[in-house]
Amino acid sequence: MIATVAWRLGRTMLSVVASVAVIIGLWYAFIAVFDLNSLVAKDPKAVWDYLFTAEKAPRSRRVILDGLWRTLGDAGMGYLVGTAAAIVVAVTFVLFRSVERALMPVALTLRSVPLVAMIPLLTLVFGRGLTAVGVIAGIIVFFPSLVNLVFGLRSGPPAAADLVLAYGGGPATVLRKVSLPSALPALFVSARIAVPGAIIGALLAEWLATGKGLGYSMQRAQQTFDYGGVWASVVVITAASIALYAVVGVIEAIVLARYGPNSGRGS
Repeated sequence: MIATVAWRLGRTMLSVVASVAVIIGLWYAFIAVFDLNSLVAKDPKAVWDYLFTAEKAPRSRRVILDGLWRTLGDAGMGYLVGTAAAIVVAVTFVLFRSVERALMPVALTLRSVPLVAMIPLLTLVFGRGLTAVGVIAGIIVFFPSLVNLVFGLRSGPPAAADLVLAYGGGPATVLRKVSLPSALPALFVSARIAVPGAIIGALLAEWLATGKGLGYSMQRAQQTFDYGGVWASVVVITAASIALYAVVGVIEAIVLARYGPNSGRGS
């Protein structure tokens, strides 16, 4: 198991390092190819100077980090609520097919509505506080997680489910013994995908609804022509998203090595 965990951890860290290298390379290439004005388009060195070496760097870092903690808190609430709701609804769909047939088309229809169009209604219902931000971020997390989890819960071996039923087990036992272990990879795929989704939802809500957090700070920096602040905020929130994505990957490596369908651990 230790070797499996180490391999999964190594693969996760390698993907993070590769992602960072690709982002920096594309960043420089984008500025060079389009010959963008350095006043507006900041390269990695300019962002580093803005955050660490410029005269106003301490104040700039404080503003961005204060907004970052608020945004991560907002995103975290949406992440937890959206993921928990997706798990509950997915389990309900698997246990009760009639509920799925009735509600899945509704869920897919709601998913097709642009979130930007829904934000005025959501803020009218939930206000402009933390609840509204959590709902908006949770909506972004919920729908892709629901689809992945329903698929994962139904990916268990039919023979194993038949064996549990033959020994007197019911649908709940099949769910616990067969479906849930088989769904762990899908659960963690959803968890990884949900990280940037929750952050995007929180930024969008802060920008359009609450007027707080890093989303609002980025909007204000743009309006005051503080382009260094805009680019630095994007870099910081991207780095935080990649770091959280990697943390979920580490947890996935440990859990799947011990409890996953290929772990060799008995039920």
